[in-house]
Amino acid sequence: MFLATILLLPGCAVGPNYHRPAVNAPAAFRGDTRAVTNSFADLPWWQVFHDDNLQALIRTALTNNYDLRIAVTRVDQARALAAEARSEYFPQADYAALASRGRNAVNGSVTPSVKTQSTYALDASASWEIDLWGRVRRLTESARAQYYASQEARRDVQVSLIAQVAQDYFQLLALDRELQIARDTTNSFGDSFKIFDERLRGGIASKLETSSAEALMDSAAATIPELERQIILQENQICVLLGRNPGPVPRPNASLDAQSPPEVPPGLPSTLLERRPDVREAEQNLRSANAQVGVAVANFFPQLSLTGLYGQVSPELSLLTAGSANAWSYAANLAGPLFHSGLVAEYHGVKALRQQYLLQYQQAVLNAFQEVSDALVSREKYAAEHDAQSRAVDAYQEAVRISLERYRLGNASYYEVLQEQQLLFPAENTLVQTRLNQLLSTVQLYSALGGGWTFGK
Repeated sequence: MFLATILLLPGCAVGPNYHRPAVNAPAAFRGDTRAVTNSFADLPWWQVFHDDNLQALIRTALTNNYDLRIAVTRVDQARALAAEARSEYFPQADYAALASRGRNAVNGSVTPSVKTQSTYALDASASWEIDLWGRVRRLTESARAQYYASQEARRDVQVSLIAQVAQDYFQLLALDRELQIARDTTNSFGDSFKIFDERLRGGIASKLETSSAEALMDSAAATIPELERQIILQENQICVLLGRNPGPVPRPNASLDAQSPPEVPPGLPSTLLERRPDVREAEQNLRSANAQVGVAVANFFPQLSLTGLYGQVSPELSLLTAGSANAWSYAANLAGPLFHSGLVAEYHGVKALRQQYLLQYQQAVLNAFQEVSDALVSREKYAAEHDAQSRAVDAYQEAVRISLERYRLGNASYYEVLQEQQLLFPAENTLVQTRLNQLLSTVQLYSALGGGWTFGK
């Protein structure tokens, strides 16, 4: 009957059982008018980013990035701690051996004796805590939740890494395009300066026109070293993400305009809680803290431990195998707190910690909804801005073409051509930035939805 009671008691565990907190999830993300169930965050990253160069960079980063490798070691640490906590389910066995010789002392105790004595002992002992109140189970539950939280933290690093590599790559392509615009503009202003300089020498053009053309040429040329500097810094930053020394980033035949992310809806807000690794990590931290409350409650109850010993004790080494040298014992120990004010303080402390992680979980959910909505709205508005700016660049290019034609027909001065060229240069750069913002907002949306944490193909 006693044994049956011991076996049945571990079926209960004191303290609160974990239940996922209710959250006020909206029916649809703000900025999403379709509200369908499929989401492009369900796509692996290689189906989102179709640039072969970018895919190669992401694969390298997922293998060599130091932040991700550090996160993997944290998972290993948490797995070991979970195994350590689970080991308390099982009996603990130890062994000991003793050989001593002395006078007036036996096993370290002063004992009057008239002769020198020897003592030999060899024993094995075992102890086992009967988990009456679920203290060990709650400790294991807490450690297991911490292990799962470390896995989600690794996934979060992975999502962030994929997004960072993609964003840095798109920024690098934008700098390449700006550099090309700066060189083309410098050449265009240089041609204008040559024309005005020749006309000035011939007494046809004014010094004002020639100086203006020269200033515009030099101003455009001055942007080239700065863009080249930024390109090198951007390449260095990407190389660090890839876990390698700073150096060039190969990107043959790559251009900003060739990037075309898929047009797929974000999905339903309710699925975001299952996909975002930072939200899942926050929930596992809450689960761990909830289990610690159970541990604190179990500490108020007595603990039952079973111990046993078997060994050999003899004054002669040759007698250790004799039956008369056998030593054995078994015992049951029941001990509990009578007055420990620290246990009360510990209980209130872990309850406050659980409340902290509950608020952090709710905050993580709210931040996730905001990030998705921000990315959706930004993506939509940047698309509208890009369309308008693209029309503006087309109009400026047409204006330059018309002014050149008017100049050839003698209906306008070349100074008019120069003015139109001056307006085209910043408009082209603005168009590059709006295109870049489109791509960055798409990456941010993919990251905010928790996509891309599947490892390579």
